[in-house]
Amino acid sequence: MKEKTQVRIVAGELRGRRLTVTVTPELRPTPQMVREAFFSILGDAIPDRPFFDVFAGTGVIGLEAIGRGAKNATFLERDFQLAGQIDRYLKEFEVADRGVVLRSDVYRWIERWQPAGEPVNVFVSPPFADLKNRLDAFIGLIATFQTKLPPGSVLTVQAETGFAEERLPGASWDRRQYGRNLLFLWVAGSVA
Repeated sequence: MKEKTQVRIVAGELRGRRLTVTVTPELRPTPQMVREAFFSILGDAIPDRPFFDVFAGTGVIGLEAIGRGAKNATFLERDFQLAGQIDRYLKEFEVADRGVVLRSDVYRWIERWQPAGEPVNVFVSPPFADLKNRLDAFIGLIATFQTKLPPGSVLTVQAETGFAEERLPGASWDRRQYGRNLLFLWVAGSVA
């Protein structure tokens, strides 16, 4: 089932801008309530920090981060059509100088990725099929992020109820629930 809907950016310099997206079982944008909660939790950790929107989909999380003052945003999206839409929104919203879209398989990209030494924010919202069919690979992805992130970086995983959260590597995960949506936040340099 495909359904077109509009997703609104809720705050910052891009507040009120809308993205037209097609919702499918594979692509469901992060609900506004969850986005508001996420950005409220990070608060002062957004401005002037690089932001990574992993499995970007619509790109609304990274665009919201740019609007809230992120130094820049990197959107990782394998689907060429979705990546192209993010590129178009970056240009349309006149923030293309602060965003880059990488059309890449995240599981391969992470092996080569070398972050700069400054703290970053990483938001990981995988396709739900990956949490069922590629769970071991997904957990490995999260563990690799944890070994590479500079101290003070924030790693956030978005999932839904039923996710095997006990498999998340390390300790010190801050778990938040919003209806069926779950956010797990981990700060690099915290006790593992």
